[in-house]
Parts: sequence; C-alpha cells; structure tokens
Amino acid sequence: MSDAAELVDFISAAGQERSLRVEEDLGGGYVRLRVSEAERRQARHDIRCVEDAVIELLRNARDAGARHVYLATSKDGDVRTLVVLDDGRGIPKGLRERIFDARVTSKLDSVHVDRWGVHGRGMALFSVRENALSAEVMASAPGAGSSIRVVVDTGNLAERTDQSTWPTMGEDGEDGHTIVRGPHNIIRCCAEFVLDERGRVDVWLGSAADIVATIREQTRVHLDASELLFVDDVNELGVLERIPVAADASELLVAARSVGLEMSERTAHRILSGQIRPVRSVFSRLSRRGGGHGKTRRSEVDLMREQRRLRVSSDDAQRFSRIMERDFAFLAERYYLTLSDAPTVRATSEKVVVTFHVSQGD
Repeated sequence: MSDAAELVDFISAAGQERSLRVEEDLGGGYVRLRVSEAERRQARHDIRCVEDAVIELLRNARDAGARHVYLATSKDGDVRTLVVLDDGRGIPKGLRERIFDARVTSKLDSVHVDRWGVHGRGMALFSVRENALSAEVMASAPGAGSSIRVVVDTGNLAERTDQSTWPTMGEDGEDGHTIVRGPHNIIRCCAEFVLDERGRVDVWLGSAADIVATIREQTRVHLDASELLFVDDVNELGVLERIPVAADASELLVAARSVGLEMSERTAHRILSGQIRPVRSVFSRLSRRGGGHGKTRRSEVDLMREQRRLRVSSDDAQRFSRIMERDFAFLAERYYLTLSDAPTVRATSEKVVVTFHVSQGD
C-alpha cells in the first residue's frame, strides 16, 4: 500500500473515531459530546484510586440487600485483584454484563445517600469497569448472592502505598464521637463503611485463602445438609453455599474458583486441616483491639454514637464549602487574611463545624 493510501486510511479512521465521540461541532474549537462519551469521562473522574473502587463495590453489595460481605484482595506486581462476595439479592444471568453499562440500576424509585454521596444513578459499576483492566460477575443468581471480581493496574489507578496498617478508633477531642484514624487504604475504607452500616452490613477482609476459610466456617452452620446430598453441580448452589459443602481439597478448589477466588490445592488442604483460620469481621477487629495490632488494649468506645451523627453528603459539603469560601471575603478584606485551603465541613449529632485554614498577610 502506498504512503498516500495509508494516510487516507489514517485520516478516515480518525474521522470515524471523532464522530463516535462528538455529536455536534459548534466551531471555534467547541463541540457537543455524545452522551456515551460524556458518561465515559464522568466515570473515569468518579473513580480516582483503588480505594474508591472498593467503596463502590461495598455500596453495591449493601444496596443489593446484603448483610454479609466478603472482600478478598491480593496484589501481584502492579496488578490488584478485588473479589467481593455477598448474600444479597443476586443478579439474573441475562444481566451479568448489562449491570456494568451506564445508567443501569435496580433502584428506580430509590437512591441511597451516604458519606460518599448519592448511590443509585446506575454509574457505580460502570465507573469501576471504565477504570479497571477487567470487571466481571463471577457467580450470581436471584436470591443467591453475587461474586464480582475486579482487576486493576495500580500503575494507572493509584492506591495507597501502605495497605497493611489497620486504622485505630479513638475519641474526637471536640465532641467525643468515635473516629477512625490511619492511612486511607483499603482497610480503612472497609472500617469506615462498617461503622456507617453498623447493625445492617458486616464485612470480612483478607486474602482469598482467608475468605474461603471464613466463609466455610460462617456459612456451613446454616446449611441444611439433607438438601445438599443431591447437588450434582456446585454452580447450582448460592455463591456463599458452594464453599462449605466441599468434601475435599479438590472440591474446595473448584468451588473457590467458581466464585473468583484463586488459590492452590495445597492451600485448600491447609484450609481443611485448620492451618488457615477464619478471620474476624472488620468491625470485630476494630472494636476488640482498638482497630490496630498493638499490644495495648484501648479503652471501650461507644460505637453506636457514631451512628447518630448527622450525615452530610460529600457533594453538599463541597458546595457548602464553596459558599463559605465566598463569604469569607468579608473577614479577609478587613483583617488581611488569605485562605490557605478550602474550608472543611464536618457534621456531628448537634452541630455543623466549618474550619477556615488561613494565613495572615503582612
């Protein structure tokens, strides 16, 4: 093919790509984006780090009615793998791919507002997939729970360097409420989530082996053994039921892999022999040991007080911060003050506190 022909093909391809993204060329460098392109850009902005993806997956499980959520996480080089298993309402087989499309939601007449904003726009799983190497439903069925696996390149979507430190809980000196301190890593995301959802959702966090051992211990006591004697295919069972019914290491390996949990047969043997023990829930680890692994047991804290706090969504807090920043000009002009950062907004059970970070001029 001649150079001229190759150039024509290149220009044609570029034009086709542009037409897929642009609905109307307004001139002067301005265009009107197609809805699909605007959604894609919004989705990439919604998820800024791996921890954001974790929160969206936890919120998704909560909104599916789950009371027990298990997060298995591992990292190989720059690749982070997250597997979230729950006992929620599940997903019909024909919708396992569609739930990752923009604006697909099961919450037509309801949304959930929490500390992370509004949930129910049908953008959470779409945003996760747009920022990940892959995102897929590994196993699910109506009434049988779900397992979703997400694989992320941390070279493109960053995560906190410290992913091993557990947060601690203490008393806020200003109003006495329980707070979480520590690096904003995956563990802290889970900790903040369970504190907000105390009494409604519990979360277990660990490696794939930890989670398999925990599900096996937690779930088998609720199973009716007589009903399971005639199960020929593990895929006929609910997501969390597959693991405890495994009779040997080979069956356990198959069951674990069917829900997205990868491990070796040797590891399966170690689980069955009790060498890998179940992990306590995130809430239990926080409350029993002060949230950390230190030797000193912290004093008891009133965890339920945290649930009585006024919750202001992040969007409303940011908007109110901008209003306060504009009104701060009244003092700035009279006392030669300059804001060094945007005002921070924090709500408690009895008050809303706005903090202005200032520097004084000459």
